[in-house]
Amino acid sequence: MPLLKYEQIAEALRSRITEGEFGPGDLLPSGRDLCEQWSVSRATVIKAMDVLRADGLVVARQGSGFTVMETPLARPAGRRTAGSARLSGGSAFRRLGTPARQEPPERVAEALGLAAGVAALRRDRLMLLDDGSPQSLVVAWFPPDIADACPRLAQAGPLMEGTTHYVARTTGRRPAEGVDVSTVRLASEDEAELLGLTLPEAVAVVLHTASDSEGRPLVCEEGVTPAQVWERTDAYPMS
Repeated sequence: MPLLKYEQIAEALRSRITEGEFGPGDLLPSGRDLCEQWSVSRATVIKAMDVLRADGLVVARQGSGFTVMETPLARPAGRRTAGSARLSGGSAFRRLGTPARQEPPERVAEALGLAAGVAALRRDRLMLLDDGSPQSLVVAWFPPDIADACPRLAQAGPLMEGTTHYVARTTGRRPAEGVDVSTVRLASEDEAELLGLTLPEAVAVVLHTASDSEGRPLVCEEGVTPAQVWERTDAYPMS
């Protein structure tokens, strides 16, 4: 299905931000310039900016237009329902280490459909609370076909547009189904050190796997959250 005009504008700007043409804090082209460039109405440009703003990629500056977010946002593992925005569920984070190919844990390999001994690309991030303290440790694993097709996943810094959009834009494969498995266990020594815990300490673990429309895995994330900051709320109709 072809993208609508406002979606095309949003994707074009997203690509320019990711490629480094516009960095954190940089001012994006004005609404008038975008209207002339794309031969669209002001309302169409505003709709495109609303998409980028909901994804936590740009912010409106009074009297100057839109600028690229100074601090990129990310979401904890799981709860990626259709229509959910990174801005509403995301928070600041810190990238840990440098992405590298490793053999994933057995449950991750099974979720990704990988045979024993096959390496996946690992990216770690530490989600932060408003006061800067640790909220959740998220380890994302990308299967070899995705890692090969998306070289920017191997860069040390964050991807301003987020990995989900980058993978979709680069491969044309978008997440169609998510599976979340929630469990509780004791934190490991490495997890306790990163999360500021004193062992023994219980943690909630969410294993999130996203697959495309053909059922092929795109990523598997394991989110580890201390019991004292983990909370899940579900609202649903009853009849």
